[in-house]
Amino acid sequence: MSPILTLTVNPALDVSTSTEKVVSLHKVRCGTSRLDPGGGGVNVSRVVQRLGGQTLAVHTAGGPTGEAYRQLIEAEQVPTLVVPISGSTRQNFTVDETTTGEQFRFVLEGPEFSEREWRACLSAVAGAIPTGGYVVASGSLPPGVPDDFYARVTRLAREGGAHCIVDASGPALAQALAEGVFLVKPSRRELGAHFNASLDSEQSLMEAASSLIADGSTEYVALTLGEAGAILAAKSGIMRLSVPSVQVLSTVGAGDSFLGAFVLRLAQGHPIKGAFRAAVAAGSATAMTPATELCHRGDVERLEAELSATVL
Repeated sequence: MSPILTLTVNPALDVSTSTEKVVSLHKVRCGTSRLDPGGGGVNVSRVVQRLGGQTLAVHTAGGPTGEAYRQLIEAEQVPTLVVPISGSTRQNFTVDETTTGEQFRFVLEGPEFSEREWRACLSAVAGAIPTGGYVVASGSLPPGVPDDFYARVTRLAREGGAHCIVDASGPALAQALAEGVFLVKPSRRELGAHFNASLDSEQSLMEAASSLIADGSTEYVALTLGEAGAILAAKSGIMRLSVPSVQVLSTVGAGDSFLGAFVLRLAQGHPIKGAFRAAVAAGSATAMTPATELCHRGDVERLEAELSATVL
């Protein structure tokens, strides 16, 4: 298979727990908690590894939370290249309210980076570009990192002979698209924000995604729509898939799992339609798991087989 490199500039130590009810101005007593090493690119690498692929995850780490994060990654045996930072790796919190089934997600900003630190991230990527493979730059940018950071990563990937995939939002996404990427994976909200439009119909979503293909911003747009399925826009046209019927426990990490399966199948030489089916299967399989857990290989392969009968 072609090599896969992921980049996570702003990883997060994911803390998840549950409580009977979230009430303001009261102590909220919680149940047992779990810790997971989160962040877009790292989650992509974790899914690639779980599905039998090989990957290298470049990520930053700093402070006590950064050390805990590194230990969790090591426990999963995901190959990593760590860029040390002076600030502490951020935390995210997910709380499931058992009486209502509602889920509350608290996403922290992350430490401020110095120029030396974000340039060290670029240097790490430049030294590990997988020629003929894929670079996946995913997740939010912390304070201090310039908006054109992912555009710079895209240039490094192109110069190194690799395809660059970007999963970002706001100015970081806009500047990456201006540079020209292989694939982007926005949500409905992120794509609407990019065009400063509501995009409240499927037709408007397809037109917006297709316009990015037409103007040369990207070769593919993989648009995830939650329970409404997913859309893949390409030069050859639009592909649409509904999600398989599963019991949804938590959607945390579903988008990252979607992307992880997508890039893995491409790296294994599967056609784009097959990669799209695998992506939808992995996103759905992650939704079947509680809290911040990611998909399991058996579930992904079972759902992938179910979707193989779907005509695209």
